[in-house]
Amino acid sequence: MQLSKILAEIDQEISRLEQARTLLAGDAPAIKKTRKAKSASADAPVKRKKKRNLSPEGRKRIAEAVRRRWELQKKAAAK
Repeated sequence: MQLSKILAEIDQEISRLEQARTLLAGDAPAIKKTRKAKSASADAPVKRKKKRNLSPEGRKRIAEAVRRRWELQKKAAAK
């Protein structure tokens, strides 16, 4: 498990424990969890993002950049 995931889980647990302590101690009102409200009209069409296409030239540039990166990593590892 990655360190960042472990730290995030610990932070979440601390938050839950602090909320429980607040509720038990009666220090402050309960914290309400909110959810996103559904759209007012169920008939409204869902807007979807337009799919982005990559040109063959752009794909080639990215492939070359990745190859150069791999070469640099191999050279660095060989040293």
